[in-house]
Amino acid sequence: MARVQLGLESFINNPPQWLDGCRLGLLCNAASVDHRFRHARDLITDRFPGKLTAVFSPQHGFFGDKQDNMIESGDWTDPILGIPVFSLYSKTREPTREMFDKIDVLLVDLQDAGTRVYTFIYSMSYCMEAARRFDKKLIVLDRPNPVNGITIEGNCLSPDCLSFVGRYPIPMRHAMTIGELALMFNQHFGIGCDLDVVPMKNWRREMYFRDTGLCWIPPSPNLPTPESAVVYPGQVIWEGTNVSEGRGTTQPFELFGAPFIAPQSILAMLPESKVAGLVLRQTTFEPTANKWAGQPCHGFQLHITDPDRYQPYITSLRLLQAIIHYHPDRFEWKPPPYEYEFKRSPIDLIIGSIDIRRRIEAMEPVDEICASWQEALDDFAAFSRRYYMY
Repeated sequence: MARVQLGLESFINNPPQWLDGCRLGLLCNAASVDHRFRHARDLITDRFPGKLTAVFSPQHGFFGDKQDNMIESGDWTDPILGIPVFSLYSKTREPTREMFDKIDVLLVDLQDAGTRVYTFIYSMSYCMEAARRFDKKLIVLDRPNPVNGITIEGNCLSPDCLSFVGRYPIPMRHAMTIGELALMFNQHFGIGCDLDVVPMKNWRREMYFRDTGLCWIPPSPNLPTPESAVVYPGQVIWEGTNVSEGRGTTQPFELFGAPFIAPQSILAMLPESKVAGLVLRQTTFEPTANKWAGQPCHGFQLHITDPDRYQPYITSLRLLQAIIHYHPDRFEWKPPPYEYEFKRSPIDLIIGSIDIRRRIEAMEPVDEICASWQEALDDFAAFSRRYYMY
């Protein structure tokens, strides 16, 4: 099987001639490397000496070292190139005119997680809006969707839940690459910037990241492995609760639990047919940081046995409902703030629907809840395919 050639690699091998003389910006982080682990900043500097004039970083910082939401990274100066590195997760999430005055073209090279709530795609969208506003060109260097480009799952975001973890009415698992999302944001959702996307080669929609022949570089601290990315579209919901999502352990999102959970009771409510493609192994873990730090948490590790049958979002909603059912006196929704929203409930922003959260609480069967969003999901599947590049 041929290794996937990244958009970055195609761009470096065959850049457009019209770029000669342009000042370049780069939105990137530590995962923005080629298959030989060479960083995009260095490759672009070598290919266009003196033309890289500004770097931009998303949530978690340029080095991917910031652990959690609303932990900001500051601006700094690259000590080797002597150029500014602007944080788009600090006093502003939107590029300013002063930032964009330093560039003519912005290159975007970010490894997305394939999940609606992962904020890199919204940093890209803000840059697209700034490119339109300040008359700049934007080029996305495409990368794989790590959880495949076929499986679409979950409810589409409701308008009353718009936030930095959801700017557009897309489902939790959208099955698009970051380049395809850029095309959809630009055309279907009307950003209208001057946009190009440099495609990958040899990527196929059925691929998970393990199939690409590439090495996984964590795009953020708590997605350390491709497996953590596979469970993330569901396990991210624990961020809106007092249940640990495994932060402060070596297996974030693959582990979840709390001191008050009785795992055997949870399993009794979830027959094997409801957690297809997955083994829930009972375990106890002790986070070193974040929720329940230093306390034994009873819960599960998720072991994926068949990723094509596993439904991360629906499975985690079932687990959430079981925990609410068995532990109503101890389970709690996490209060604001969350991702710069200071009034609205974090779980509503994550799920993307106040109604679905209420129906989960009311113990409405998850299968019925899923059926209610199917028409909107089918509509998304139909229009999103217009932007498929592979």
